[in-house]
Amino acid sequence: MKKITFPNFSYHHENSIVRIIGIDPGLGRVGYGIIEIYNEKKIFLDCGVIETNKNKEEGDRLYEIFHDLNTLIDQWKPDIAAVEKFFFYRSSTTISVVQARGVIMMVFASKNIKVSEYAPSQVKLTIAGSGKASKKEVIDAVMYNLNLNHAPKHDDSADALAIALTKLNEEGFN
Repeated sequence: MKKITFPNFSYHHENSIVRIIGIDPGLGRVGYGIIEIYNEKKIFLDCGVIETNKNKEEGDRLYEIFHDLNTLIDQWKPDIAAVEKFFFYRSSTTISVVQARGVIMMVFASKNIKVSEYAPSQVKLTIAGSGKASKKEVIDAVMYNLNLNHAPKHDDSADALAIALTKLNEEGFN
């Protein structure tokens, strides 16, 4: 497990140094995780999932993501965002996930929030020390780095926190 440490950061958010939102895209569930750096300390703020109603039409589900992500951004006011890159898989859900990711990217662009993108293997390598780390190893590393007593309820939100931590590592917080 890799412990990530944080030096001074160039972004500023009122009294904090930086606030970041990590996103794990999907149509049925979008994981999100919000972390703040304050006085060189990582502070866990929130994590969860945006769940869409599987009985609704795809366009309505995409609108749910649009609406709920806008609400999260308005509430938490992140300075930067990190989103998992999507690689083509031969799956019936591929197009839906790519469309959901497009909505997510559009929301961040509309709010002028800079987005960085990371492959799953890059997130695993950064957080857990191996690009082939298991889901449990990633969750354990997230808990360790954020001093959490309990794992996030959904794997998607743990992944989103890992994605946010990856962005912070890229910015020199290692």
